[in-house]
Amino acid sequence: MSKTLLIRNAQVLVTMDQTRREISDGAVFVRGNVIEQVGATEDLPQTADEVIDARGHVVLPGLVNTHHHMYQSLTRAIPSAQNGELFNWLQNLYPIWANLTPEMVSVSTQTAMTELLLSGCTTTSDHLYIYPNGCRLDHSIEAAQAIGMRFHAARGSMSVGESKGGLPPDRVVEEEDAILKDTQRLIESYHDPARHAMQRIVVAPCSPFSVSRDLMRESAAMARHFGVSMHTHLAESVTDIAYSREKFNMTPAQYAEDCGWVGHDVWHAHCVQLDDDGIQLFARSGTGVAHCPCSNMRLASGIAPIRKMCDAGVPVGLGVDGSASNDSGHMLGEVRQAMLLQRVGYGPDAMTARQALEIATLGGAKVLNRDDIGALAPGMSADIIMFDLHHIGFAGALHDPVAALVFCTPVNVACSIVNGRIVVRDGKCTTVESGRLIETHQRLARELLEKTRSNA
Repeated sequence: MSKTLLIRNAQVLVTMDQTRREISDGAVFVRGNVIEQVGATEDLPQTADEVIDARGHVVLPGLVNTHHHMYQSLTRAIPSAQNGELFNWLQNLYPIWANLTPEMVSVSTQTAMTELLLSGCTTTSDHLYIYPNGCRLDHSIEAAQAIGMRFHAARGSMSVGESKGGLPPDRVVEEEDAILKDTQRLIESYHDPARHAMQRIVVAPCSPFSVSRDLMRESAAMARHFGVSMHTHLAESVTDIAYSREKFNMTPAQYAEDCGWVGHDVWHAHCVQLDDDGIQLFARSGTGVAHCPCSNMRLASGIAPIRKMCDAGVPVGLGVDGSASNDSGHMLGEVRQAMLLQRVGYGPDAMTARQALEIATLGGAKVLNRDDIGALAPGMSADIIMFDLHHIGFAGALHDPVAALVFCTPVNVACSIVNGRIVVRDGKCTTVESGRLIETHQRLARELLEKTRSNA
């Protein structure tokens, strides 16, 4: 018989269900890995195999991160890449990333996932597109399985180096036949299409400036043959736009459509410079966008027109992006920045706190092409987070505890449940020894930079 879990007495339970109910003194009853009942505490079962008292807490669906490069946590705040726009930033970092090892990929994945879990994220994607020195996507997947996070592992790739007119150095690109062969292997080995799946594979050529048109088209054909999602970067900056116009005589959106990269099974990272025609194309086709406000500010890429996208019907989720263009992986912090940045760009009413939270839950679920996460309702996956309202930063803000989560200083979760399993309890990750992980990660970060300097 499946184990049961009852979360009760929540000060506010945010369902994100069809009517967006917020339930005072709310409760959730879970059987196994699936939510069975949601409602007022007095209306739900009073016992379970485990009972969690959520008094003084806001309970929400787990947040969904739709874009990340977890290996980049090894290169946070690198002096050579603290300034500069996208292309300059990448050119400073490619030589460092060329020295990644399998251990670095594994440890950085668990470091990034621990940071995400503590910040309220229960489902994440990760875009690994560089594979030097025997690195494989398997190293990320195995790390995710150990830590217990719901994971969309994107098999990224780069095939067009500098000698062919691309941005990355030739030594970090792969042959296209090898990319496609390995992508198929990963799908056949790891992809789980079932509802409540913990592991899915995504086909993910890196960007228009690092892969060929042929690889984009072949990747799309493979993804649709196997029924998996597709992900890439698009229209991130003005230099990105200029590259597309020079190389393809198209806007990025036109290029995406030409390569077969639009549809409900596709989502693009950033889209800061997506034009009105591109927004309408994405809305008509159901093509998703991963909005990464902190990264876009860090690299001065601009303010993505998210309000316009949402109004047009474009599916939009949030992404923390790599921790070398954000230097943080705090998902609730990203929610706050998403709200504030839209207001900077489009006025004080451009985005509310609840709209930002909806993008981070239901929006992310839709972008990842899932109908089983993003809301607390019967039949949904048991991905549940709890924030303690007793933090000093919430003092005076409990007139509206839900809005306080976004307007006030971002805090870490008190408890996080993924697929019915408690992975954060009392503010600490239960599936990894954080102190040892941080120590190993720091050592590897030093080794990565030292090796780069010695090879220079």
